[in-house]
Amino acid sequence: MATESSPFPRPIGTRQRFSALLAVTALGVYLLLIVGATTSLTNAASACSTWPTCHAPADPLSQTELVIAWGHRIAAVLVGVLVAATAVTAVLGDVSSRVRTAILVGSVLYVVQVGVGAVTAVSGPAAIAPGLHLGLGLVIFTAIVLALAWDLELATGRENDTIDTPEPLDSVSVAETGAEADATGTARSLPAGRLARARLTAFAYFKMMKPRLMWLLCLVAAAGMALAAGPDLTRETIVATLGGGVLAIGASGTFNHVLERDVDQQMSRTADRPLATDLVPVRNALLFGGLLTLASLGAFLTINRLAAALGLAAIIFYSVVYTLLLKPNTVQNTVIGGAAGALPALIGWAAVTNEIGWPALALAGVIFLWTPAHFYNLALAYQDDYARGGFPMMPVVRGETETRKHILYYIAATLISTVALAWITDLGALYAATVAIFGGIFLWAAIKLHFEQTEAAAFRAFHASNAFLGAVLVAILVDALVLTGAVL
Repeated sequence: MATESSPFPRPIGTRQRFSALLAVTALGVYLLLIVGATTSLTNAASACSTWPTCHAPADPLSQTELVIAWGHRIAAVLVGVLVAATAVTAVLGDVSSRVRTAILVGSVLYVVQVGVGAVTAVSGPAAIAPGLHLGLGLVIFTAIVLALAWDLELATGRENDTIDTPEPLDSVSVAETGAEADATGTARSLPAGRLARARLTAFAYFKMMKPRLMWLLCLVAAAGMALAAGPDLTRETIVATLGGGVLAIGASGTFNHVLERDVDQQMSRTADRPLATDLVPVRNALLFGGLLTLASLGAFLTINRLAAALGLAAIIFYSVVYTLLLKPNTVQNTVIGGAAGALPALIGWAAVTNEIGWPALALAGVIFLWTPAHFYNLALAYQDDYARGGFPMMPVVRGETETRKHILYYIAATLISTVALAWITDLGALYAATVAIFGGIFLWAAIKLHFEQTEAAAFRAFHASNAFLGAVLVAILVDALVLTGAVL
């Protein structure tokens, strides 16, 4: 009896195992990038002046640096084995031409990078162009991730997986949607007691400020301040910057609630918002948003005018450019809208220096590139809602397969940007370890999403993205402040 041959040589055998091998290779190359950046930042390479083995000089810098240098060498060998195995499997297996080409390009460049590393070890960094070793690593990582994204598209993707527009929310029961309006979609009645009514109203105004966004955006601003000031960061600057930031986020959220109140009524996750249920009058919400804007500018002006201008730009961009122009009109709304989340990095830096510097732009770049990888997971989980609201989100317009592929694209870009941030700042081993661990978790959650393709998997990837950015920002704060001896 004839049997169907395996599409890949043993022990791989199946396409799913090949995808797993490619994923592990991508993670390995990324970890090697982080280890290499740490070796460079700590000057550990000077503790190992021979190649391929690592013999310490007569007066090594420290045992720690020698361990880092040895770790870099060992990691390079292990990752090299993975890259070679992946290349052989791609050549002998049933893969598309672009996947095979990307893997082979990455493999050839890996050999070149090993040679560059050998020259650097023996002759010193001055023997090669500055940044060449790291640059080659970034290109290799990009090639492997592209191959991974393209392979997963073939292994797990479906054609024409966009969704039809769901039926309007008013035909769905309130119990199913979780909305708090009554069955006719009109405003819910207020409690009879004054205290209960006051509590409900106060919570409605608080909810309009989108408090869930505040912790992460404040961390972004705090990281910008820490990079700029280091141990010299003052309490006054912290209070004024974060206070102004909270007020600016509140103003942006309030205006967003006002402008999307009609659409919110059509989406189950937003149908209970204060403006959607007429709990707060539009006039009062506009006045509240205006007062928050003025208070935010007042707080920023106690620092400098640049911080105030950037704060006002953030409010206008989110409220007008993103909410009115981008979100309802283009599938790139999340990509371009990432600028709103990136502005706090510039605000934090400007609050300290009264200018915009390269580290601030690098941090803003991390946030900007992270945003699509983060929100595309949410778009997958709530794609029916977004379709019902008429928003051209990626899963609605181009389908789930394309969205999952773009999540990997942007994760790769985000991880590369974290390496660039480390390269131009004084961030050390804590930052490198945090990026490596949480970046790997983020990437692995996105890969799992390709195979599971469930709402639960999308939420896991969403939470992994939150954990990644939160941990990286905390690592920046600790690295820049605590480890440098700052006392706040």
